[in-house]
Amino acid sequence: MPAPGFIVTRRRSAETTRAAILEAARCRFSREGYEGAGVRDIAGDAGVDAALVSRYFGGKDELFAAVLELSAKPDELFYGAPEEFAARIAALLVRDPQDDAKMDCVLIMLRSASSPKAAAAIRQFCEARFYGPMVEWLGCADAAVLSRLLGALMMGMGVTRAISPDLDLDAAGRKALERRVEAVLLAMLRPSQAAD
Repeated sequence: MPAPGFIVTRRRSAETTRAAILEAARCRFSREGYEGAGVRDIAGDAGVDAALVSRYFGGKDELFAAVLELSAKPDELFYGAPEEFAARIAALLVRDPQDDAKMDCVLIMLRSASSPKAAAAIRQFCEARFYGPMVEWLGCADAAVLSRLLGALMMGMGVTRAISPDLDLDAAGRKALERRVEAVLLAMLRPSQAAD
């Protein structure tokens, strides 16, 4: 029992503090990008001293990389037969409710890409979590090229839905678009016959 007049405060665990810093950083980076988000501001948003950011993450670069890792797990997309993949991804892009964490990851990348430091982290993240797994799943000669094309389509659709969640289409229009996206994905996944 504390002495009268003393206020009992709960100490944060290391895990709670780290999670609070990551959440504050995710919010700042998604709104302001890498260059606009300051470590002191992030620490203030998390309710901790800025020194704790260094203690848990090392610095802004490492914190940015940790936020990217936390934001999305795109490598979980790549499984199944091409037909199953095309139908699943078309539904994800056109019909399924948007995942805020995945959209935040896209916004973080878009708003931070002009920074050389952030761009390097973004490229590393995309290679490790998206392009690399996709290339492995595709397993074809032009998988690296195809992975970039699929990535551009998926990111573009994600941004379009962030602007207009229903794509400014009625239910029939969205269903037709979903079928067309599925057809495009299937066509992309067929063995390439493109000229050099």
